[in-house]
Amino acid sequence: MFFLRNTFAAALTAVFFAPVFAAETAEQQFVAIALSSPEGIKAKAGELLEVDIDLAASGGLAVESSGERIVVLYRMAFNQIAEGWSWQPLSDPAHDDYYRFKFLPLQSVADERGEYTGEDKIGTPQQMKVSWRYDYFLAFENLYDFYPRAVDDDAGFSASLPVAMAGRVGMRARARLIAPVISESTTFWKATYGKPTDFTLKKRYLVSRLEEIDFVDAASGAVLCRILPGQGRCIGQ
Repeated sequence: MFFLRNTFAAALTAVFFAPVFAAETAEQQFVAIALSSPEGIKAKAGELLEVDIDLAASGGLAVESSGERIVVLYRMAFNQIAEGWSWQPLSDPAHDDYYRFKFLPLQSVADERGEYTGEDKIGTPQQMKVSWRYDYFLAFENLYDFYPRAVDDDAGFSASLPVAMAGRVGMRARARLIAPVISESTTFWKATYGKPTDFTLKKRYLVSRLEEIDFVDAASGAVLCRILPGQGRCIGQ
């Protein structure tokens, strides 16, 4: 089946992006865990969490209309975590992925931290901005519990839904935390004359095993259909 990829800006309403489902944002859940003691963080392993998937961050869903139904597809083929703790350098590519953990984007938070006078170009002082961004992800190790591993760019989570849901579809994930529970990486770009901004990017991960994916009504938060292990798709009534 071929899917027509629709950009969200053109095809879906703004309500699509509203994180109205989970009780707490990814940021709130991550920060609450990070403030715990090392022993407290370890004790979080096994706890269930619920998070909204940030569809705007991933380019959105592929959508195909079919009469009174729509078929939506969230592709996972390239959602691989390239952090060192996800590497499997001894893996056999015929049977395993080099990157053990996959991700779902959850939230981005910008933090503007003022300005200072700098001089990247000798003799030319200028105002340098200081910007931080926090990107939150659900990291999970068990994608192939849901569908078979295959070389397929269209591999992912899909749903058949009533056409009335077009423009109102959101996604939510439920997962169980596993060690190390959370992880964080930092990348820094120094301000230059051409790009006068010190930019710090922090990637923050909630580390888990995925238990379910829900396609939801972005207006009400109601579950339209649910994907459990052993399934790659679901059908909503």
